[in-house]
Amino acid sequence: MQKITVKTPLVEIDGDEMTRVMWQMLKDKIILPYLDIQLDYYDLHVKNRDNTDDKVTVEAAEAIRKYKVGVKCATITPDAKRIDEYDLKQQWKSPNATIRAMLDGTVFRSPILLANIAPEVKHWKKPIVIGRHAYGDVYKNAELKIPGPGTAELVFTGADGQVLRTTIHEFSGPGIIQGMHNTDDSIRSFARACFTLGLDQKLDVWFATKDTISKIYDANFRNIFQEVYDAEFKAAFEAAGIEYFYTLIDDAVARVVKAEGGFLWCCKNYDGDVMSDMVASAFGSLALMTSVLVSPHGYFEYEAAHGTVQRHYYKHLKGEKTSTNCMASLFAWTGALKKRGELDGTPDVVRFAETVEKASIETIESGTMTGDLARIATPKPSGFVTTEEFIDAVAARVAQAMA
Repeated sequence: MQKITVKTPLVEIDGDEMTRVMWQMLKDKIILPYLDIQLDYYDLHVKNRDNTDDKVTVEAAEAIRKYKVGVKCATITPDAKRIDEYDLKQQWKSPNATIRAMLDGTVFRSPILLANIAPEVKHWKKPIVIGRHAYGDVYKNAELKIPGPGTAELVFTGADGQVLRTTIHEFSGPGIIQGMHNTDDSIRSFARACFTLGLDQKLDVWFATKDTISKIYDANFRNIFQEVYDAEFKAAFEAAGIEYFYTLIDDAVARVVKAEGGFLWCCKNYDGDVMSDMVASAFGSLALMTSVLVSPHGYFEYEAAHGTVQRHYYKHLKGEKTSTNCMASLFAWTGALKKRGELDGTPDVVRFAETVEKASIETIESGTMTGDLARIATPKPSGFVTTEEFIDAVAARVAQAMA
């Protein structure tokens, strides 16, 4: 059959370990057989980042700025063990954090719902969307190991020469300090992105921080959210019959497990990282969570919300069979293709992506699934398939639908 033409290049960002293996399978068996597409490719394998002094990560982000849409495989953020394993020069920062800092915006994560996978939280009937601020905080921090007694201070020197300072701690012995930051502009963009999505999808919007303890840092988030809501969104929310409310992060956690879902939960950067994994796991699997970075500048980056599946990769290297769930990686591709088609005005590209999503969901709901889902599916399947067998099963359904 004639391939579907994708008008504008799509930025492809390759990754690490088992997700990299699946990434290539998905391209070869499900994406490339049907699309005439130019992929602007960047290899973010941890060794290539090391070889380029992480310039390849910056180049990938710049490419998304150019072409507007990117799709990213999961990548390693190296720790001390990874330095030895891959013979790296240093513990490079999270490539996700680098890209998000360059693009700004908000990460929205939402579970893929399946008829035969019931949420672990019995009250949950609708998706819970996580809106995660994608700039600053611990992901763009500065840290020091304190060698011994002394005074640690936080100092700001203004462009006009004004100096602000406060004591962090009087150390009597060794310790550690960490400095974090955010900007009013980025927080305001975060708020607008969340309110815009809530209005678009008719979702109540929750925002939670710990302003009772962080009376300046977290309180600034709270105040800006309220200002943006009151000035720009309150009337529209009331007309749509949806609401916005602020609460403490610990109260939000308690509320979430009692709610039925169907709302957008906005979180600061680290809170969103943790809570999206909790929500994904409770809905069935980390591999059933979609993730997209939405920038106020009109950039979109789609990715899997989980890690590189290291344990399965080691089995794969030994020639052993794995049963790794590829759904989040596949939905990263389909999400990016739908957005590419939307921006290009090519509905056939959008329809193809929707066909792939439908085929993958039907594959699981028919009883063909990987081991992580087989353990929790109802009814329980007689067994589970390998990584490649699952991808082949989805590919067969896509082929049937496209024929």
